[in-house]
Amino acid sequence: MKTINYLAICLMFGGLLTVDGAFAQGAVADYKRANAFGETTRNKVFYAPTAFSWLEDQQRLWYVHETPAGRRFIFVDASKKQKAEAFDHAKLATALAMASDEVVDADSLPFYSIAYKGTNRIEFDAYGKVWSANLADYKVSDTGRKPEPRGRRGYWGNREENESREIPSPDSNWVAYIKNHNVYIRERGDGKDEIQLSYDGALGHHYSSQIAWSPDSKKLAVNKVRPNTPHKIYFVESSPSAQLQPILQERNYLKPGDALPQSQPVLFLLESKQSVPIDPERIPNQYSISRLEWREDSRAFTFEYNQRGHQRYEVMSVDANNGEVKALITETSKTFVEYSGKKYRKDIHDGQEIIWASERDGWNHLYLYDGQTGKVKNQITKGEWVVREVAYVDEEHRYIIFAGSGKEAGQDPYFIQYYRVNFDGSGFRPLTTEDGNHRASFSSDFSTFVDTYSRVDAPPVSVLRSATDGNILFELEKADASALLATGWKYPEVFHAKGRDGETDIWGVVIRPSNFDPNKSYPVIENIYAGPQGSFVPKNFGTQQGMAALAELGFIVVQIDGMGTSNRSKAFHDVCWKDLKDAGFPDRILWMQAAAQRYTYMDLGRVGIYGTSAGGQNAAGAVLFHPEFYKVAVSSCGCHDNRMDKMWWNEQWMGYPIGPQYAECSNVVNAHKLEGKLMLIVGEVDDNVDPASTMQVVDALIKANKEHELVVLPGAGHTSGGEYGEKKRRDFFVKYLLGVDPPVWEGQKAVF
Repeated sequence: MKTINYLAICLMFGGLLTVDGAFAQGAVADYKRANAFGETTRNKVFYAPTAFSWLEDQQRLWYVHETPAGRRFIFVDASKKQKAEAFDHAKLATALAMASDEVVDADSLPFYSIAYKGTNRIEFDAYGKVWSANLADYKVSDTGRKPEPRGRRGYWGNREENESREIPSPDSNWVAYIKNHNVYIRERGDGKDEIQLSYDGALGHHYSSQIAWSPDSKKLAVNKVRPNTPHKIYFVESSPSAQLQPILQERNYLKPGDALPQSQPVLFLLESKQSVPIDPERIPNQYSISRLEWREDSRAFTFEYNQRGHQRYEVMSVDANNGEVKALITETSKTFVEYSGKKYRKDIHDGQEIIWASERDGWNHLYLYDGQTGKVKNQITKGEWVVREVAYVDEEHRYIIFAGSGKEAGQDPYFIQYYRVNFDGSGFRPLTTEDGNHRASFSSDFSTFVDTYSRVDAPPVSVLRSATDGNILFELEKADASALLATGWKYPEVFHAKGRDGETDIWGVVIRPSNFDPNKSYPVIENIYAGPQGSFVPKNFGTQQGMAALAELGFIVVQIDGMGTSNRSKAFHDVCWKDLKDAGFPDRILWMQAAAQRYTYMDLGRVGIYGTSAGGQNAAGAVLFHPEFYKVAVSSCGCHDNRMDKMWWNEQWMGYPIGPQYAECSNVVNAHKLEGKLMLIVGEVDDNVDPASTMQVVDALIKANKEHELVVLPGAGHTSGGEYGEKKRRDFFVKYLLGVDPPVWEGQKAVF
């Protein structure tokens, strides 16, 4: 079947086609639906709690959800299999109104969280205060405390040490501290005489303030650090709110290839005042070593060594009597060891055994090690599926509760299910099996758990289960999405097709507008994020607001997890290594072609793509490396050259040392290949991805005489653009995929 180029026809006739059943997408009515989507669909799903809070050491919990009558807090006694409203909402609203002198709506209380302080007393935050409510007589009082501050913590790149910090010994008789770059101790209390333990510390080779006392208070373990040269990035905040003049900002920001600090653990024996340094040849070319942690019996301390390049990762043990170093676990890979997302270690009975996660057989599984010899005792889990997370380890009864995916035949391989297995691999049993993505919230003793499961095309169900056999104890809630469906919202469709190897299923979702007409032709827009650190296609029920609102303008919107992303086999993941420009594009294109074969209204002659951060790199890369397929791209705060972005993320996937693969994958180096339309969005003070990365793409595009659009957001950090960026993104796709001039808004009225 020949693909009709509706964009060319639109441009030929000067705009919007409305004759003979042709499409009328991108019209004012479509914009109004898209802009109102969030409000139209808000609070239209009932009985769908998103979090469950267990009371410590009790078989009781609470949750909050929306009902047709309003927001309600529910209290559950799991042992009695009973649930009821946690309190009389009307009485509490009246009491809070009297105490606060505010208008309080019982159906929309001004808080979403409570803390039980006894059988009949709760506390909650509202109106900038912490309130206490007695549920016996409904008296509400101001505790005099302020709510704990919430919000963003400091910049992720800051790592400052406090040299003057004193670390008390476990027996409380001593303190240890760093002074003049060396290690000192002194007696606590009135003790004034200090004892200097090291003499070789200096400004360029100092001892770290992260001092680790042995539990018997007779030894210390401290890292001696040779620091690196900092790498700073700079940007100008052009329009600060506090002053007229711009502000120059700077951040410590290591990039691929930069020098790293090198640490050398040192053992100090307090009785003999001896120091025993660890041979640095045992831990060369470090990316990092972890904190030094003592065994409970003080026989040794351990640390984890990550060799730069992330192809060797080891758990090291240091004998506390003589400083002898032994590798308990050695993990190697010809590509990368994913230390940042799949590493799991649990020391059993003070390190007599170790539970360890590894992809050595091609799938992420658990292994049991002898903690003394470093030998593998047995593989705990195995098969062509993956362990996603360990929820609980019972050392006494020797079993593990964990989350896995890909084991249940006939299900989406990304769906999380929960399982239980013994240390020796026996007694394997599923705790959940329903066809959906499961999220568990366990009681403090891990005997029971709330299981909430859903799919993008099935609203959530929440049940209480036994953590011994998975039996359902009773149903808590079953979501009702009828009010959402009444707005015209449509369920996303789950679709899978074969990838580049002709064997592996690639999974994604298809989102259609609420006024979808199969007799029309729709451009396709892909929402891309191909970061290797995870998988990104939604699996839980939700309105998918961003993609669904974009679809309202007259598009089919899709999201796909191609090869190179995580949570499948090691081979599936390794596709990304040293080749981030791949981004799973061969799989994504095949997936869309298969979808278009089934659904002929998907016009693959008009394909757009957008993404943020790593997705911004991917979106721009689509029109550079695959212009035969992708015609229009919007790229937000992309890490366009992996040499310009943060070290930890890029070296893990692109390798070390820096080689030609970095330039080969660079959107800057390859900017001259641009075909089609490209919009770049960037915040001027982005301290996650250096905004200079985007500006270097712009510079290369200008030098290559390539047309493009640039949107710089003053004062903005790492962002897809916020409300203004969303408007620009929608207009760009409407103009270049639909061939329609976007409306100009005058007040509340949109006009062409």
